[in-house]
Amino acid sequence: MGKPTGFLEIERQDRTYEPAKARLKTWKEFVRPLAEPALREQAARCMDCGIPFCHQGCPVNNQIPDFNNLVYRDQWKAALENLQSTNNFPEFTGRVCPAPCEASCTLNIDDNPVTIKTIECQIVDRGWEEGWIRPEPSPRGTGKRIAIAGSGPAGLACAQQLARAGHAPTVFEKSDRIGGLLRYGIPDFKMEKPLIDRRIKQLEAEGVIFRTEFEVGATVSVQRLLDDYDVLVMAGGAEAPRDLEVPGRELEGVHYAMDFLTQQNKRGAGDPEDRAAPGGSTISAQGKHVVIIGGGDTGSDCIGTSNRQGAASVVQLEIMPRPPEREDKALTWPDWPLKLRTSSSQDEGCERDFAVATRRAIGRDGRITALDCVRLEWVAGSEGAMRMQEVEGSGFELKADLVLLAMGFTGPRKAGLVEQSQVELDPRGNVAANVVDYRTSAPKVFACGDMRRGQSLVVWAIREGRQCARAVDEYLMGATKLPR
Repeated sequence: MGKPTGFLEIERQDRTYEPAKARLKTWKEFVRPLAEPALREQAARCMDCGIPFCHQGCPVNNQIPDFNNLVYRDQWKAALENLQSTNNFPEFTGRVCPAPCEASCTLNIDDNPVTIKTIECQIVDRGWEEGWIRPEPSPRGTGKRIAIAGSGPAGLACAQQLARAGHAPTVFEKSDRIGGLLRYGIPDFKMEKPLIDRRIKQLEAEGVIFRTEFEVGATVSVQRLLDDYDVLVMAGGAEAPRDLEVPGRELEGVHYAMDFLTQQNKRGAGDPEDRAAPGGSTISAQGKHVVIIGGGDTGSDCIGTSNRQGAASVVQLEIMPRPPEREDKALTWPDWPLKLRTSSSQDEGCERDFAVATRRAIGRDGRITALDCVRLEWVAGSEGAMRMQEVEGSGFELKADLVLLAMGFTGPRKAGLVEQSQVELDPRGNVAANVVDYRTSAPKVFACGDMRRGQSLVVWAIREGRQCARAVDEYLMGATKLPR
């Protein structure tokens, strides 16, 4: 471990942000890294807790106490090697992961966990700065070809692991750029896209082939890929958005959150408006009263994007009650707790309202003008189960020029890839694949990431991609070659 008494002597310190007024003027990242001496002090806080519960909180099984100790001892290159032995893309998770490892940290019992996410991010950022991160191509090939549908974090992690094992993976992406959710779902101010581009160059040097604007199930049939490749990996994500089924949903000005976010990211990439919003379908918050339905990360991303575009006002509605300010540690630790969280985007300016349902969208001349809303409360049902019901007389109208639906996703899109593969689906509508070998009901077809497990985190997608690659390798070679 690091310093045995570090957690007793050193207070928790984390990265800070640029002031809200300053960061709203740019689409750049605004996190201020810790100075190296301060970061090493934070690593020294990692205690000899006997059972490192942070391991259970980390989906990719990062060896957190180990790399903390190496940073404390100024062994940065060794810390990077340790980190990348479990996580293909720490610069992604170090920016957008909600850090369940910190919730599981033993020091979180008194609300002062080790700054694990910050340490992880600065290890890999230094690795790039020092030139320590380089392609690691396999010395010899196996002759086995794998088609991977989807270039999000699961598909990329799967492709990299397979290439390093000597196989020949080809990643098919229906969009014009590689990255999936990383590219078009996460705003630039949370994660700048050159971070993806440099990883793509690394993967290409390791033997991964990329095909953009190539949709499996449309551009090419599933059967054609199964004829040409030894294995097909379905890593297309959970892209079917949950809709708002109320009268007036068809009004102009009501959009899915991902359509809104994708357009802005395309503009940030330098695309002209006719490419960012084909057919004149521009979605802009400038000068508008924006209402975002959904209280999760996607809704938060819409808040930050709307404010940067110059919205007149931003309101975020959540159907669930307002969470408590603090969790009950005795009840929740070391699991992920339910408590009120305020994101950097919410802190930049928005009104948040909880336990609110939308009854209908109100419009004039075909455009949205307001939402008819009502407040909810939890009551005991006839069999004792709790259910939500409207509070009598609590209806109200909310002015709205732009409504963004950020209510999560119901699973993968069924048309094309899923239908043509004829794989079985689980009760939630995701592709059914065993968590041990990631094989679906269709011969030669594997599935991983959100397409298999449903809407989840980037860190879970990386884990799924790595483990699916291991399963594919075992299937092709009959031997274990890849780390779990």
